[in-house]
Amino acid sequence: MNVRILVNLLFFLGITSLSIAQSQQPQHAGEIKQAIKKLNTLGSVLYFAAHPDDENTRLIAWLAKEKRYRTGYLSLTRGDGGQNLIGTEQAEELGLIRTNELLAARRVDGGEQFFSRALDFGFSKTWDETFRFWGRDKILADAVWVIRKFRPDVIITRFPPDERAGHGHHQASALLAIEAFKAAADPARFPEQLADVSVWQAKRLLWNTSSFFQGSPSSSSHFLTNIGEYNPYIGESYGEIAAESRSNHKSQGFGSARQRGNSVERFEALQGDIPAETLFDGIETSWKRVDGSDNIAQLIAKIDEQFDLEHPENSITDLLALLSEVEKLDDEYWKTQKSTEIKDLILACGGIWFESYAPTGKFAINEQIPIRTAFIVRRPDVTVTVGNTTLPFNELHEESSVFTASTLTQPYWLRQPHGLGSFVVDDQEDIGHPGNKDNPKTTVSLRINGKTLTFERPIVYKYTHPVRGEVYEPLVVAPRITANLSQKALVFNGDEPKTLEVVFTGHTQEQVSAVAMLSLPPGWRAEPQQLPLNFSAKAEETTAKFTIYPAQQASLADSLSIALQYGDGTETAKAIRTIAYEHIPRITWFPPAAARLAKVETGVSATRIGYLPGAGDLIPQSLREIGLRVDMLTEQEVLSGNLAQYDAIVTGVRLYNINDRIPYMQSRLLEYVKNGGTLVVQYNVSGGLQPVDLGPYPFQLTRNRVTDETAPVTIRTPDSRVLNYPNKITAADFEGWIQERGLYFAEGVDGHYEQPLRMADPGETASDGSLLVASYGKGNFVYTSLAFFRQLPAGVPGAYRLFVNLLAKPN
Repeated sequence: MNVRILVNLLFFLGITSLSIAQSQQPQHAGEIKQAIKKLNTLGSVLYFAAHPDDENTRLIAWLAKEKRYRTGYLSLTRGDGGQNLIGTEQAEELGLIRTNELLAARRVDGGEQFFSRALDFGFSKTWDETFRFWGRDKILADAVWVIRKFRPDVIITRFPPDERAGHGHHQASALLAIEAFKAAADPARFPEQLADVSVWQAKRLLWNTSSFFQGSPSSSSHFLTNIGEYNPYIGESYGEIAAESRSNHKSQGFGSARQRGNSVERFEALQGDIPAETLFDGIETSWKRVDGSDNIAQLIAKIDEQFDLEHPENSITDLLALLSEVEKLDDEYWKTQKSTEIKDLILACGGIWFESYAPTGKFAINEQIPIRTAFIVRRPDVTVTVGNTTLPFNELHEESSVFTASTLTQPYWLRQPHGLGSFVVDDQEDIGHPGNKDNPKTTVSLRINGKTLTFERPIVYKYTHPVRGEVYEPLVVAPRITANLSQKALVFNGDEPKTLEVVFTGHTQEQVSAVAMLSLPPGWRAEPQQLPLNFSAKAEETTAKFTIYPAQQASLADSLSIALQYGDGTETAKAIRTIAYEHIPRITWFPPAAARLAKVETGVSATRIGYLPGAGDLIPQSLREIGLRVDMLTEQEVLSGNLAQYDAIVTGVRLYNINDRIPYMQSRLLEYVKNGGTLVVQYNVSGGLQPVDLGPYPFQLTRNRVTDETAPVTIRTPDSRVLNYPNKITAADFEGWIQERGLYFAEGVDGHYEQPLRMADPGETASDGSLLVASYGKGNFVYTSLAFFRQLPAGVPGAYRLFVNLLAKPN
């Protein structure tokens, strides 16, 4: 058959251009007309910043859909170090979510998405600290590679290259943009890239400034342009498109209102000249920039002029002729770009639709996967042939094929262990891609009105959900057996053993056997040490229990892993993790089947805890690790339940930012304290607080934080009960912390509060606002900006010891 299902192995995580709703985006007549006009525009622009959400979605939409330039966004990081407002995922998993949110945003605003290897290691105050973590030359090389491949005529930064950027990552992104602007044009910089790409000099580098940057008032040196137009082909203004695009950043709580009317953007030149009339002053954006294209612009103009909204299929003959002309060009860059656009237009004009799908959503590595590819032609008088079959008008036709799943669908940047500042990527061609470029796909040849065209489609799994309707999911290629551990960290309080549950799952159609073996550091032991596994059916599971005995002396680096011994060799076991939110495709990845081992010598200050959830964290599960009973509280239980049964109540991170019912619960919580309870309020951000006092006495939140997780901590009040009962807290308890000490510290603190800790990042003035403790009535009120939400799930012993002290009732 002519549907050449090439197993171009493999990788599809849902982080490509796949639409959440369909694998081939439909286009109405207005969009087709818009795309025809875009054929005559040969310009490109790259937006350049540090994180998901930094991009100006209104400007990207305007550039892509009004000016019709090829428009990209280079986010240096995937947002791995931020906080999650929709769930409990952190670190790599939060980066996966935000990667998909960016792609969802680009599907709306028309941009393309790129990344570097830089890892978001958390808030950074200075550009030099950022470069120490990232590796300046490494990330610069990535930016140069993207520029040389994308070939932007104009580069635009979100941030200035100085302190006004407000964040070390932000400032570093602007500094890298300036350096990359120059280096991309210099054959002496990163010459190893030139085997695959050519040097490229953009015309200008502009800072997309705004009044919210301190010290950036409107100036005569700024270029201003109005991007508030309404696009009749789309039926929306760019403020409306931008709001829909930005609202995909749901993990950051960036739902946006649609804006209509004039909107002026300002630009300041960082490199090159400031434009006088348009962003592309002095840049040829017509076919005149390409040799041998004399007839192309006229043919596009003819197609545009004669386009029939009711009969778009009438344009196919001229589009095929146009494609033949473009394919003769020597300019590979614009030949590739415009050929792709023309081929997509031919499909749209002919109502030609096809997709490839698997019967289930998951297969094991090396399995044979049956694939069905469905076709339909929905406009009359269009002749489409697949192999020897001419497709009938408006009737579905299917072809079958098989491919071998030879590689796991693991995100390319997570295939190898990484350090604190950047991911490890071996294949240079992967750099810049939002997802795996070699995803499972079919290559389809269609003969349309006598000309053979080749297309690629991702292989997907689809099903009908009773509420959501037709749902598309990425195809998953899993290990033969996965091992999911019940905890990310096993925390031992003393020498008593703990039980570890492991769910082993077989993913093959055929029988598979292996022996699972636990790998432990010296001094630790497990019973049993190994376990035989035998699966005879796909998705069969078995739950095994291992008893883990702690070492007498534990290291902060101790961890447990699992190996699987098959008949053909031994491999390190992987877990299987699925992340599912309706605004992005389902994500499946395979982290190591491992857990941190931590030994905590802590007394007991409380046994029953009430937990009022905030924005999402893993503190409740972490407290259960050391034997505490934790009950999740609802608003109704706070307002009318028996709070006296709890030794302490803890509020989740950012509760006072996200829960608009907290003003009604706060008086009840403080009454609980007054009657003898302990209330521990975890960090909130300074902006967007509900109108309520956080504690019984005044204090204010700031944006101050300590980002260096190794920053020295001074104990101001060594005799304080909170530092002595039940655990004596010393400097040693602040060893092994991860990512940061704390964030959004307090200031203007009322004298009723004790502030037992002092800390600062290197070179900064020390702050006492990380921990506030006050007696109120018969009870204790605690406010803490310390990052317990990171430390406890990671099994940091000292963080556990201090948190246990915070839960203690007063004398």
